[in-house]
Amino acid sequence: MSTPVRADLRGALLRFRVMAYTVGVMLLVLVFVGVPLQIWADAPGVVHVVGPVHGFLYIVYLLAAADLARRAGWPVWQLWDVVLAGFIPFAAFFVERRVVHRVERRLPARTDPA
Repeated sequence: MSTPVRADLRGALLRFRVMAYTVGVMLLVLVFVGVPLQIWADAPGVVHVVGPVHGFLYIVYLLAAADLARRAGWPVWQLWDVVLAGFIPFAAFFVERRVVHRVERRLPARTDPA
């Protein structure tokens, strides 16, 4: 694998990881803070703010995942768990780890020029 391709794949992986953690945290805030406040405290403010932000970031997360899949040469069906991870609390963190391991197995070990 040539160096530019490896660098592109590492960059796509980093973008995916950032978005997976961001979407995962936003979903946790929405489900475990916003929804209970809306239901039990009649305070829908968190849901009204975090809900649309999570929705927008979920789309960015899907684009980052699609870019990573394209660069890694995955078939479309391998993105199914990535798609679901944006809807299931805590799933984004587990899927992120699995994706990182899958991609890093394909990459040669880093050699630091020194």
